[in-house]
Amino acid sequence: MADKKKDSKKRSEKPKQTMFHWAEFAAEKVIREKGDKKKYTVASGITPSGLVHIGNFREIITVELVKRALEKRGKEVRFIYSWDNFDVFRKVPKGMPKQDMLEKCLRKPIIDIEDPYEKESSYARHNEVRVEEEVKLVGVFPEFIYQAQKYRAGDYAKEIKFALDHTEEIKEILNEFREKPLAKDWLPIGVFSKKFGNDKVKNVKYDGEWSVSYELEDGSTETVDLRKGPDVKLRWRIDWPMRWNFEEVDYEPGGKDHSSPGGSFDTGKRIIEKLWKRDAPTYVMYDNVRIKGQTSKISSSSGGVLTIKDVLEVYEPAILRYLFAGTRPNAVFAISFDADVIKIYEDFDKVERIYYSLEKVKEKEEGKQKVIYELSCVDKPAKSMPFQPSFRHLTMVLQINELDIDKAIGYYEKQLKNESDKERLRTRAQCAVNWLQKYAPEEFKFEVQDSCKIKVDAKGKKILNELAEKLQEKDWTDKELHEEMYVLITNNEYPTGDFFKLAYGILLNKPKGPKLASFILEIGRERVAKLFASV
Repeated sequence: MADKKKDSKKRSEKPKQTMFHWAEFAAEKVIREKGDKKKYTVASGITPSGLVHIGNFREIITVELVKRALEKRGKEVRFIYSWDNFDVFRKVPKGMPKQDMLEKCLRKPIIDIEDPYEKESSYARHNEVRVEEEVKLVGVFPEFIYQAQKYRAGDYAKEIKFALDHTEEIKEILNEFREKPLAKDWLPIGVFSKKFGNDKVKNVKYDGEWSVSYELEDGSTETVDLRKGPDVKLRWRIDWPMRWNFEEVDYEPGGKDHSSPGGSFDTGKRIIEKLWKRDAPTYVMYDNVRIKGQTSKISSSSGGVLTIKDVLEVYEPAILRYLFAGTRPNAVFAISFDADVIKIYEDFDKVERIYYSLEKVKEKEEGKQKVIYELSCVDKPAKSMPFQPSFRHLTMVLQINELDIDKAIGYYEKQLKNESDKERLRTRAQCAVNWLQKYAPEEFKFEVQDSCKIKVDAKGKKILNELAEKLQEKDWTDKELHEEMYVLITNNEYPTGDFFKLAYGILLNKPKGPKLASFILEIGRERVAKLFASV
């Protein structure tokens, strides 16, 4: 009888889900820590104090990948992204127009500063709009929350009062990690004056009910009612756990600066657990993203940063996602714009072939790569494998056709099965053109010549004329043509290295280039034969 019960229990247990990817493990951790619920809330956010760059994107995409992993488990997920546009404007980023105007706005809320570009309703909004549009291009669609609106609408009034009523408990937590304890009259709030619009206030006092009073720079005083949505906000270390509670956040990652012992996550966790009696979100630390060749981390305040759109000039949306989906959040990695671009495209194409079972790897590796591919796709993966134009080959086809994308598409016409393939080819071709024009090393760039630009001796003319005749004899394969060139080299007793240098010199006005036989066939037998014959 006991054995029957044991067997029955075995049958009733759900089979364990095999997990291959860090996002799947994160989703499992959320469910384990927060309970097996129908719906979860995942969160991210940033202060729009400067250009939101590709390094900041790591937090956004980390949350979005975990969101997808939860949805794969059949869960509903609310993905919120907070614009902390009620934060203090502390530093003028380099490269911004109207530096003097911005300098005068220091210590004001970011939401109240005019757009130096004169396009949006505020400086904050200028930095927000770009991101809200760009993340759509890579399949990220969060619910945006604007903190200035929330505070000024009075949505957090009860939460602010709650924090003020527990000031001593908050101080006790924060003081654990401070060398110098907080002042006796310290309060967990910051205030922007009505008269001057900045946070240069002192002697802030709370009456124990709903009023806060303070003294201004000129010696005058103001009093505000928390219930009427005044310019009072919680300090960051209290604001963050307050919002975890308010939005019932189940998962939120943070950068290294928030993740150290005594950092804002550490104190926030203690505050939410002690004051609001709620668990902190499941948390993961993500590390920095760098640009290859730059020695320092990406920083909005230092200027010269790259946005999502800048990176999408060279990488297809799915490959931009792949860079993050294929790397654990706590690993530093660099985004490359040099010759590594070719390898990254090749690596992604291999993952795609593995997903569609056109390339075999070990079972565990196959499982991992298939999840990476699913998470890389902007939408759901196509039912059959999309057309894969090799990025390396595409750069050659484009340059042969003077970077004309339509001509390059025409070259691949017979291989395109549908409009989706054509769209993918056009996107990749545009990325290849951008790479060639902006980043490609000189060794990858060339221009097919219309006439000979170098001096050629009699012996060189003879072998090139013979090759011109051979080219017109039949449709060669690259292997056949390669072998035929070596026959000509041997028969003419011409040094091999000199022959290739000569051929590239005439074709490209450069000493070397792509593999010669296949390159000649790509350019076109007739075109090359005519050029060699004219020497």
